Amino acid sequence: MYKLGLVVLALVSAVDVLTPVMTDGEHPPMEIAIGASVVGLVSLVLIGFAWRGKRWSLAPLITLRLASALLAVPAFFASDVPAAAVAAAGVGVAATIFGVVAVLLPSREPTRTTEHGAVDAERGVR
Repeated sequence: MYKLGLVVLALVSAVDVLTPVMTDGEHPPMEIAIGASVVGLVSLVLIGFAWRGKRWSLAPLITLRLASALLAVPAFFASDVPAAAVAAAGVGVAATIFGVVAVLLPSREPTRTTEHGAVDAERGVR
């Protein structure tokens, strides 16, 4: 589930990077769209590190993705936001929650032992 979660977070981050070219300038405002783009770009860099097993990158990645999702919440309560933008925000929030949970779930891979009975946490054998 770890890699699936990273893929989902990468897709949401890529959409964030493209936000400035998808906005009409009002929903979201261009300042917010540019900020989302920066958050998306930093998230993609952190996902690259996490994909290669650098666990230190998970805390800032999860923080950025959850902050980005929280910034979409006002779209649900503002009266002048188009329905398509509200739907996109809902999909983004749901995908972010799924991605974060998938990254944080413990691995269920069976543990393999060597002929000496030792176990490796990374590959299953030490």
